[in-house]
Amino acid sequence: MAAERMVVIGGDATGMSAASQARRLRKPEDLEVVAFERGPFSSYSACGIPYWVGGDVKERDALIARSPEEHRSRGIDLRMRTEAVELDLAGARVRVREEAGTERWEGYDHLVLATGAVPTRPPLPGIDAEGVHGVQTLDDGRQLLDALEHRIERGGGSGGEGARRAVVVGAGYIGVEMAEAFVQRGYEVTVLEKAEQPMSTLDPDMGRLVHEAMCSLGIETVLEAAVTEILTDEDGRARGVATEDTEYPADVVVLGLGVRPATELARAAELPLGTSGGLLTDLAMRVRGQENVWAGGDCVEVLNLVSGRAQHVPLGTHANKHGQVIGQNVGGGYATFPGVVGTAVSKVCDLEIARTGLLEAQASAVGLQYESVVIESTTRAGYYPGTRPIHVKMIAERRSGRLLGVQIVGRENAGKRVDIAAVALHAGMTVEQMTSLDLGYAPPFSPVWDPVLVAARKAAAAVRAG
Repeated sequence: MAAERMVVIGGDATGMSAASQARRLRKPEDLEVVAFERGPFSSYSACGIPYWVGGDVKERDALIARSPEEHRSRGIDLRMRTEAVELDLAGARVRVREEAGTERWEGYDHLVLATGAVPTRPPLPGIDAEGVHGVQTLDDGRQLLDALEHRIERGGGSGGEGARRAVVVGAGYIGVEMAEAFVQRGYEVTVLEKAEQPMSTLDPDMGRLVHEAMCSLGIETVLEAAVTEILTDEDGRARGVATEDTEYPADVVVLGLGVRPATELARAAELPLGTSGGLLTDLAMRVRGQENVWAGGDCVEVLNLVSGRAQHVPLGTHANKHGQVIGQNVGGGYATFPGVVGTAVSKVCDLEIARTGLLEAQASAVGLQYESVVIESTTRAGYYPGTRPIHVKMIAERRSGRLLGVQIVGRENAGKRVDIAAVALHAGMTVEQMTSLDLGYAPPFSPVWDPVLVAARKAAAAVRAG
């Protein structure tokens, strides 16, 4: 009996996790595993690129979890610089194009779509000019670092003798992380955000805290700034960014406008897509309506366990879990991915930013009535050296008191406290129940009442009063 064939499109988190898990469960004579990656790298951490650019991570290879050669040594036929260009679902085959331009059809018994996401790149004048960078791939990071090193060699800059200026377009996670990277490199940094506050993943009142902190760190953060053009010099290189109101000089421009699912192949094959353009799957990560097509990672939508709605959540943590689930199922086992609660954490310099669950607007959008509270506390006992401020916002469902969401903005040791709330959301806890959580305490780690529990107490009181 001939071996079945598993074809994976995408050689990063989901794709190679799926391939590796299936390979562990089934022998090569039972399952052939072939993966196609259009780029030059496999299994790397895109989330680490800002820290590589900023100098915290010294070498590119530190971001690579497993090289193509390592995958091949484990029985996975990983073919680099090979792009999938067409799906033939009826014929169970994929048309691929090699770097030299040669095309051919590859058959499959199981198809895994792990095509990831692509950066949002608005059609603005000058957007493709030299000196305008994204930070989605390792190639992007290398090109940006090469540009910065070349800039140092040339000397001077648009801001005058010796000045180095960076403009970051967008104040989401990538935007604030890249702002930090440039601060660490000694650049004067301007962040342009078209919304009323940075970090649209937070409610505006918490975003305001981020804005104030970024400004105090010396990062010029301009709000309600709609970019209209990337300005270029006589050589066609970016020299600044124009908004509706003014111009900002720049030696380098970085786009941090978020990403969208890379589902052009899926769309052309008429596979089901959600409102964000992400693929729709069942709990086993099988594409809806398909028996032998699977998908995961940044190209899919997932169920938000709090709102009950599907959404696009491009995070490496979920992508690796999706791959494990797919590999388990293709390998003859059984696994599911139940959904997410929307947990994320980031930082800019020493400011930590975290959220989980729903924002106020998201709760309203699904018809939930809620109470919300904000508390200010400290990360350690108030008398202990090194204690820093922390703000916690908590949202609870009216009457039931069910926890709906938590947002945290604070200094060192603030951000990871969001994990307490993430577990509580998964468990369906009420804010009243949270007040009795047995959390670790010692003066170097928290006040007697941890800030999350202080917020829970205040939220529980608001629910009772409401």
